[in-house]
Amino acid sequence: MNRHTKHSACALACIAMLLVAGVAVAQSSDNAGHAGGKIAAANGEAVYRSICQGCHMPDAKGARGAGAYPALTGNPRLVSPQYMAAVILQGRRDMPSFKPAAEGEDRFLRDASLSDTQIADVINYIRTHFGNQYPDRISAEEVAAMHP
Repeated sequence: MNRHTKHSACALACIAMLLVAGVAVAQSSDNAGHAGGKIAAANGEAVYRSICQGCHMPDAKGARGAGAYPALTGNPRLVSPQYMAAVILQGRRDMPSFKPAAEGEDRFLRDASLSDTQIADVINYIRTHFGNQYPDRISAEEVAAMHP
């Protein structure tokens, strides 16, 4: 193997290592906020990346396939943060509820319960990202008042 070939092989190996490291970092950031299968003190962006984007997609444009997942960008229903809170708290169609499970309650995605603060944070994050520009915000206290 000549000197040029050795340098090329070394450069390719370095690039491959950087790509693998980059993929590992990207994958770990997709799960920001998860700790032992539970959402741990995740902010609105981390909640979106950890839970919401699985159905609504990373760009919030929604998807169709095994189900219909509405876009969260340009969606006129997002004008009401209370509507969004009700959907997150109660669930809707194929979307489960993410309100804290009551003691002894057995339900789908029990470990993905969100606090009122996290629900308010993810609503405020969605309403100010992905091309959405809603200036009003919802508070954790307003979300708490909506619990059934």
